[in-house]
Parts: sequence; structure tokens; C-alpha cells
Amino acid sequence: QVQLVESGGGLVQAGGSLRLSCAMSGNIASIKTMGWYRQAPGKQRELVAAISSVGSTHYVDSVKGRFSISRDNANNTGFLQMNSLKPEDTAVYYCNSVRLYGGTYYPSGSWGQGTQVTVFS
Repeated sequence: QVQLVESGGGLVQAGGSLRLSCAMSGNIASIKTMGWYRQAPGKQRELVAAISSVGSTHYVDSVKGRFSISRDNANNTGFLQMNSLKPEDTAVYYCNSVRLYGGTYYPSGSWGQGTQVTVFS
């Protein structure tokens, strides 16, 4: 069982930056790939970025060049650096372990509470 706790969200003006953190505990060894998801009001949850245990990264097109995912394996923490934020980035952001099957990432853990990111223009 893995526990994931997200933090770092907030209210920011368009063009600003935020850094989200994901504290992992429990069966950390089971997390090979870690992902950040987001869910905007009235929309489905979507994968924003993923990072493997060896540092390979994946980003959804809408955040490429603006977001950067990283992880500190020694301290069991994942990060999502978000720059040049846009109002359409407004959502609740979640971290989770993910599995890659047939070119698609699927969440493989339990969802935490998430952290709210609100970007105003």
C-alpha cells in the first residue's frame, strides 16, 4: 500500500509559477513510474506528466515546455514545477503511481486529496 500526499497548490496570476510536491510513503518500491494528474471542474481527470524510476519523462502536449516533473528517490518525493501558468491549468492536481500499457499510462494506486491550483488572468 502506498500513501501519496500532494501539496503546493494555490492561487496564482497567469504567467506565474507553482511547485507541487508529492510525499510518498508505504511500499515505495512498488512505484516505478510516478505521474501527475489534474481534474478541472466538469472534465475528466487527465495525466499531465510522468517520470520513470530512471528519469524518463512524458508530458501531455498542453504543458510541454512549461511544466517539469522530477523526483527525489532518496526522500521519496515527487515534484511538478509549473511555469507560465494559464487559466486553463486551473484544476485539482493529484500524484499517483502509473503503469504503461500499450503506450498508454494508467493510474495504479489510490488517489489522495489532491492540491488545488487556481490561475487567474
